[in-house]
Amino acid sequence: MTTANTEPKAHSHGLGQIPVSKLDTHGSQDVDAFPVPNGREEEWRFTPLRRLKKLHDWKGAADGTDEVSVDAPEGVTVETVGRDDERLGKAGLPVNRVIAQAYTSFEKATVVTVPQSLAADKAITIDRKGLGGTAFEQLLIDVKPMAEATVIITNTGTGVRAGSLDVHVGEGAKLTLVTLQEWDDDAVEVSQHNTRVGKDASFRSIVITLGGDVVRLSPRVSYDDRGGNAELYGLYFSGDGQHHEHRSLIDHNVSNTRSRVDYKGALSGKDAHAVWIGDVIIGEGTTGTDSYENNRNLQLTDDTRVDSVPNLEIFTGEVAGAGHASASGRLDDIHLFYLRSRGIPEEEARRLIIRGYFLDIVNRIDDQDLRDHVMEKVERKLAAHE
Repeated sequence: MTTANTEPKAHSHGLGQIPVSKLDTHGSQDVDAFPVPNGREEEWRFTPLRRLKKLHDWKGAADGTDEVSVDAPEGVTVETVGRDDERLGKAGLPVNRVIAQAYTSFEKATVVTVPQSLAADKAITIDRKGLGGTAFEQLLIDVKPMAEATVIITNTGTGVRAGSLDVHVGEGAKLTLVTLQEWDDDAVEVSQHNTRVGKDASFRSIVITLGGDVVRLSPRVSYDDRGGNAELYGLYFSGDGQHHEHRSLIDHNVSNTRSRVDYKGALSGKDAHAVWIGDVIIGEGTTGTDSYENNRNLQLTDDTRVDSVPNLEIFTGEVAGAGHASASGRLDDIHLFYLRSRGIPEEEARRLIIRGYFLDIVNRIDDQDLRDHVMEKVERKLAAHE
């Protein structure tokens, strides 16, 4: 924890009065601004560095390739640009060495632009299949003022991937962003999602993480002006040996902004490990902030591990609402007993309970086919460990 004899003082729930924020909202595009992590740092202590395939101390050129296809409705532009494009890198700075390395190493970026006042008549889909090797990538989604869109990004295949997804939601615009991590069992992904929410704009993120050996995602949100609303939802199911880590940060840096964070996970199988870090900062001098974050985890077998850490720091006394909750545990025996007493076999009863547990997250996806796809994947993982 950083200390200094300066104001303002913050209230960090559960930590009392501390002199300055311990939650870092800054970053750098310079790799050397970040030391090589050793696993003892607060931001890396849950991450299995030995399984990152040297991403945290990368040397040499990237050698990975992807198959990428983008399907966009009429009016939406899709461009491939060089790293000198002035639109890149403005949604947020890299906050660790891996993301800084990715930013200095990518050669081409994909830019998707939804023009002003356009209400896209179908979802923009981005399908990425990793074909192996290591690759550094950059994607920008720019939703102009008063526009409305849904973007669905699906990640499959193998390889080692790191990079940034930058999102701009213009004044009065609405964006729903769904990202699916359905990597092969040997894949590694470390990504940072940076979103800037404009005046009276609405942003909804739905993260679905089911595949991969190690997946570490860092969604981060800040606001350009008053009236911005951000909702971050997540679903993850960690199986044998999988490490799924989600680290969100909401920076309420202006007044009269709203956020909701709700992530739900399930774990089943030997050495399954899930990490959720939820950081919220309510900035000095702001008023009217309304924020709440929640994390729930179901441990379906004994040999799983969950680390769930909510952090809330408040630098002002003028708050409309702020809070957080976190809980991890086993299936409720009462629920199982209730269903089994009505003639439902135990395995089916477990599936029904888990389906209901995830349903409020899944139902936030507008596309019925995608909802069905996610639940089918969840039930396959559940069946594999019954």
